[in-house]
Amino acid sequence: MKNIYIISAVAISLIFSGCSGCSKSGRRNVVHTNRTTQSNEEPERSTGKKTILKMENDNGVKYVWIEINGLRLKFIFDTGASSICISSSEASVLYRQGTLQKDDILDVQYFQDATGTISAGTRINLKTVKIGDRTLNNIEATVIDNSQAPLLLGQTAFEKFGKISIDNDKGEITFE
Repeated sequence: MKNIYIISAVAISLIFSGCSGCSKSGRRNVVHTNRTTQSNEEPERSTGKKTILKMENDNGVKYVWIEINGLRLKFIFDTGASSICISSSEASVLYRQGTLQKDDILDVQYFQDATGTISAGTRINLKTVKIGDRTLNNIEATVIDNSQAPLLLGQTAFEKFGKISIDNDKGEITFE
């Protein structure tokens, strides 16, 4: 039982610590580029059992809009990511809105990033992940202890679909 309290304390401190985003003044420096701005294009459409999302391409990086626990965000479509990853900034917003609660914090998780660096993150449960018109329930995600960490849509969401295809000519991703 003591281990659960230790893991919870570490997880909560990882999510809500301000150290990684502090400026010299001691204030938290949170930058939300255009993650939550609306796209001018139609972001999604559904045909039967298929959900088709419009991709946004920025210097070869493919972005899609999804909704986690009611918050619409712009994610990198990352087939190499093992899970959905959000930054401590988004986790704080979800927590303040009441859509991420203490019982959604699962444990500490170690992961290896693209540079080979092993870091600690916090494994959480997202109650809802909405991709187009499809809602996935109780999807694991990782909170990265960095307010500037990119949002990654990874395998914990992709594995819920039978088939995913990318049409670079049309700029669309189809989930079946």
